Amino acid sequence: MFAVGVALAAILATQLWRSRTAAVKEYVTLPVDRGTVAPAVIASGTVNPETTIQIGTYVSGVIQSLACDFNTRVRAGQLCAKIDPRPYQTAVDQETANLATARAQLDKDRANLAFAQRILERDTDLLKRSIVSQETVDTANNAYEQARTQIALDEATVRQHQAGLDAARINLGYTSIVSPVDGTVVSRNVTQGQTVAASFQTPTLFLIATDLTKMEVDTNVSESDIGRVAEGNVATFTVESFPDRPFSGRVAQVRQAPQTVQNVVTYDVVVSVPNAELLLKPGMTASVRIVTQRHDDVLRAPDQALRYQPTGVAGADDTRTINAARAGRARGGHAAQLWVLRDGRPVRVPVLTGLDDDNFAEILDGELHPGDAVIVSERSAVRGDPAPAGPRLPRG
Repeated sequence: MFAVGVALAAILATQLWRSRTAAVKEYVTLPVDRGTVAPAVIASGTVNPETTIQIGTYVSGVIQSLACDFNTRVRAGQLCAKIDPRPYQTAVDQETANLATARAQLDKDRANLAFAQRILERDTDLLKRSIVSQETVDTANNAYEQARTQIALDEATVRQHQAGLDAARINLGYTSIVSPVDGTVVSRNVTQGQTVAASFQTPTLFLIATDLTKMEVDTNVSESDIGRVAEGNVATFTVESFPDRPFSGRVAQVRQAPQTVQNVVTYDVVVSVPNAELLLKPGMTASVRIVTQRHDDVLRAPDQALRYQPTGVAGADDTRTINAARAGRARGGHAAQLWVLRDGRPVRVPVLTGLDDDNFAEILDGELHPGDAVIVSERSAVRGDPAPAGPRLPRG
């Protein structure tokens, strides 16, 4: 009997320990509140000036002098570089001499024309008096026509040499590299004494940004997101130089030309950004967030709550959920369900969601109110004290 009593005592102690250490569910909740829901597209891009002018050269030669350097503020018409003008000045002098020769030849042939005209008039008068023959008059007339044709040839030659002189002067003018706009030199690609060749492709000598207080970010948006981006969307971004300072701008252009790299299609989206403090530099890498839609002061719930499903509970298929799904399709929303902790117990609440920014979902309809605790996860906790030691059996 004593052994049976000891066994019963051990069984009771074990059951008592199990009841005290039974696992209970603890729910992790977050509150429903009112706020902003703003879905966005994330992209990366490069900061550039809105307008950058490439200054090249039309003629070849040796850079004789430089008057502009990096960060130089320039005005329209300001000299930035000078190409050795001597070969082109020589061409101008040669065409000037050729033009002078052609004009002198024209004057000479005009004198010959006047002489041939007088001879023809005199021989014509003498023919009337039968002093000269018809052959003499014909010879004089032929000489006159040749002299007149020579004048036309000389005039064309003068125009030809005048055009050559104009071209030589233009090439001479091209030896002075000037800025076409007001701006700042952001790149200089030549040095004094360097030879530049413009035979096949115009070399770029300088890059001039017209206004560094107005910048733009050229971003690459994937084809899966480009349909949500439109001109006028608000965009924010950060650069590595100022990781804790966000910059803001607006989408100025969504370009239609696709860019394909390794079968990945992206589109260039241009974000216009003010840069009054000149903190943004050309070439900086920007991490851009383009807000595609925005609803303020709306009822919202954490996205984690929409993904939560209690363990051991099947998916909701009750009448309220079915009706919510139908209403969602009718109103352009999406039917979903949340679990709300009420009186210590999870309660399923069908809802209709709208915008979703991956952090919060807009609640269009449902029995939710600000402050409701929605369940986002659960965990098991052990209740009670450690297991008591079993009763000691008396030594026999």
